[in-house]
Amino acid sequence: MNIIEIKKLNKFFGEGDSRIHVLRDIDLDVEGGDFVAIMGQSGSGKTTLMNALGCLDTPTSGSYLLAGTPTARLGSDDLARLRGRMLGFVFQRYNLLPTLSALENVALPAVYTGAGQRERLARSEELLRTLQLGDKLRNLPHQLSGGQQQRVSIARALMNGGQIILADEPSGALDSKSGEMVMDILASLHDKGHTVVVVTHDREIASRADRIVELKDGVVVSDKRGAPARTGAAGPSEERKTNPLARFKDQFAEAFKMSLQAIGAHKLRSTLTMLGIIIGIASVVSVVALGRGSQERIMANINSMGTNTITILPGTGFGDRRSGRVRTLTVEDSEMLARQQYLANAAPSVSSSSVLVYANKALNASLTGVGEQYFAVRGISVARGRGLTALDVRENNSVAVIDENTRRELFGDSEDPLGRVVIFRRQPLTIVGVARPLDMSFGQQNSLNLWAPHTTVMNKITGERFISSVIVKVSDAVNTQVAEKNIAALLTARHNGRQDFYTQNTDTIRQTIESTTATMTLLISSIALISLVVGGIGVMNIMLVSVTERTREIGVRMAVGARRFNILEQFLIEAVLLCVIGGLVGVALSGLVGLTFNNLTGDFHMSFAASSIFLALGCSSLIGVVFGYLPARSAARLNPIDALAYE
Repeated sequence: MNIIEIKKLNKFFGEGDSRIHVLRDIDLDVEGGDFVAIMGQSGSGKTTLMNALGCLDTPTSGSYLLAGTPTARLGSDDLARLRGRMLGFVFQRYNLLPTLSALENVALPAVYTGAGQRERLARSEELLRTLQLGDKLRNLPHQLSGGQQQRVSIARALMNGGQIILADEPSGALDSKSGEMVMDILASLHDKGHTVVVVTHDREIASRADRIVELKDGVVVSDKRGAPARTGAAGPSEERKTNPLARFKDQFAEAFKMSLQAIGAHKLRSTLTMLGIIIGIASVVSVVALGRGSQERIMANINSMGTNTITILPGTGFGDRRSGRVRTLTVEDSEMLARQQYLANAAPSVSSSSVLVYANKALNASLTGVGEQYFAVRGISVARGRGLTALDVRENNSVAVIDENTRRELFGDSEDPLGRVVIFRRQPLTIVGVARPLDMSFGQQNSLNLWAPHTTVMNKITGERFISSVIVKVSDAVNTQVAEKNIAALLTARHNGRQDFYTQNTDTIRQTIESTTATMTLLISSIALISLVVGGIGVMNIMLVSVTERTREIGVRMAVGARRFNILEQFLIEAVLLCVIGGLVGVALSGLVGLTFNNLTGDFHMSFAASSIFLALGCSSLIGVVFGYLPARSAARLNPIDALAYE
């Protein structure tokens, strides 16, 4: 029974005046179990015929039936599937993948037919041991002699059964002893029922075959049979019925593994390829961390003014040079606001600066007259002693709470300040409490501050009837902007229709600063993203170079059964891996930058967010897909025979 049937097969190369007729009306039948040698001088068309027999090249015209299947009707993936199930190739130049061991090279065809890892590795080892290569399983191709590499190539041809063995000058690159061994192996495979087709120009090798077909100028000039075809020819390997998901998972795992091997085989080139991604990711993550740290610092400063607070100040607005001469806010204004249901607290304040005297020390300090609610409104807590009470305010008590700076400057660490009396503008004040340190970045962080009842300050020290400001705390369930409008309306009505005051809403300030810092971070990150794009272009260029360098490898993969999707997947995974590894290194680099920065600066710190890191890694992966697709697609669309012939 014929396993190969060729009728009127023609093959042309080139176009127009350069068109060459390589194969001319070839008729050839090969029975299952036959051993055929195709002979001819260089340029006779024997290799072109072999490529057509192996479904690596498409004839220009004519028909080719392989095991009864008309190959002309098959697409590239169907041809790949047919090669994987029925054909085994033995190339003159071995065509082993340099990054795979002997065991992995032999197992490669079974990856594309869906065999499980354990199954294919076991068979691969069995084949290599049969060919006396049991001690070379882990060796890379460059660690093997020519004869050993050719035996690995033969084992690979048998991996999926190798019903038909196509050998193109199998001993052409070997010494006589190794060549004789290879021919003995092919003869033994023929004895076991394999159909063997050998292309050679050596009559001594051709004499080992049962049938010799001779070509000259693309025409069959001789077809002599010395012995009948063997019976009991080996059949095609059964197509495995595997779970599509499990098959995809296994092929993906193998492609991932081979991608890592390919990257590791070119460490310097891979590192240079990743450099743009590393710099881009490190820049983006660091800039975002810097912006986040700045924002957190500013928010801490805003919070030091009190949360959900609104400050009412005299004048027409921030920067009004007349505000210091405006005297319109009163304690009664504060008391009226305190009675509003949408406000939790209201605290008047009046400020004064002068020399603070204790014992033999005289220092400049700021005294703020406040109500008993002031500390709650501003979020200030007392570390030692007590705060101001309603009784202190009502009775004009000469008491004060000092900050940590004042305690340190006046009393040091050895003297207890509680109960001590200090002099401010010739008025004695008894210290009843020490406030916890508060980040006052909007003022002088090293200034000395005291708080006393506003009645005491106004009646005993300044003699003023007007206050400097009113600070209110908005109830949690109330929108601060609505509260701000209501406050403005109430005070305007109380001041006879004159809006001789302005408000500062901490939430509005916070939102403005958050918006500003977010915009700046986005702007700087966008600039940093340019380096990511440049890095992506670098990945694409290197992958295109890689495709060119590995064109023969692509041809080998296609010859042993890889479909276009498998090639696309292989190179796409490599591109994504380069970008992801570059992204991880970039994140680590940004972490190192942040650690160094945080140790060198005490003002604020870089703050890393998991979301920005994952976003950066997602961007690097996306860049790998986008910029890796074109080279991967280019690789997948290569013609197998052109790829194998590439130098």
